[in-house]
Amino acid sequence: MTQPDFIREGILDARPQLKLHRLSLQPLLGPIPGNTWETSAVFNPAVAVRGDKTVLLYRACDLPFTDAQGKHTHYTSFIGYAESTDGLHFSRLPEPVFRGNEVYEVRGVEDPRVVWLDERYLMTYTAFGGRHAGDWHIALTESVDLVHWENHRILLRGTDKDGALLPVRRNGEYFLFHRRDPDIWLCHTPDLDHFHDHRVILSPIGEHWEAVKVGIAGPPVETKRGWLLLYHAVDRDHVYRLGAALLDKENPYHVLSRLSYPIFEPELAWEKNGLVPNVVFSCGAVSAEDGLWVYYGGADTAIGVAFATWAEIDGAFVIN
Repeated sequence: MTQPDFIREGILDARPQLKLHRLSLQPLLGPIPGNTWETSAVFNPAVAVRGDKTVLLYRACDLPFTDAQGKHTHYTSFIGYAESTDGLHFSRLPEPVFRGNEVYEVRGVEDPRVVWLDERYLMTYTAFGGRHAGDWHIALTESVDLVHWENHRILLRGTDKDGALLPVRRNGEYFLFHRRDPDIWLCHTPDLDHFHDHRVILSPIGEHWEAVKVGIAGPPVETKRGWLLLYHAVDRDHVYRLGAALLDKENPYHVLSRLSYPIFEPELAWEKNGLVPNVVFSCGAVSAEDGLWVYYGGADTAIGVAFATWAEIDGAFVIN
């Protein structure tokens, strides 16, 4: 029997709502004014674990997005590297570990997501060319150490963003999530060259927190019940929040459950005020024994981290 909408949406649901808890009220990383390539913003990090270290591959900008008169600047984005043994205190390299050097990414490399797959790290990112309106594409680069990157190329051409790979292959296929406004799409490929079966799996819904557009956060995280998919959602006031859904383990096209409420939203001053106000935006999380550590950009300017236990996550979803 299908639950009535008002029960499914949580109005009469006794389950506790899933909410991410901040592990720090202050940013973990922010801009360094004297370091030209990251002088304006440090945000939206991909996350990987290598040995005993948590590694953030973060987006950094040399200029604000607009000048004092509100005109768009010719900013450029880079990817920096920071590492930590406790997930909270990070040291970083003084220079970018990845920068755009092709015509399709001369304005920068943005919003990376990283998976360990086929004995290598695969980093998807948005390649921004700036040659005309909508000149951005989903691209890919590879590494064995998270510092030296090679073999980068465009995966999907067209005005496409928020690319992330599933961290496993199914029947020899890679699965790639992407965002063609305003929806989250999924496709698959045997060779990271020819992509098939593009389908919408999540769309904006309602008139409130996820009314305008949705896009994947980091790569989905495997749980006992399915793939946990965190995503950002935008409302009509341009506020970015995080939502959550659960995908079938064997068939990630199948959405098992989707929470009707946001699990995280801008509340602190540095999440509400920055290059882009009222934004929390994640590109990666760490699956740990105690729970999920979600790293995020606040107001497109600084980096924070939030957390939920596995019990909190598991208890939030009902699968019909």
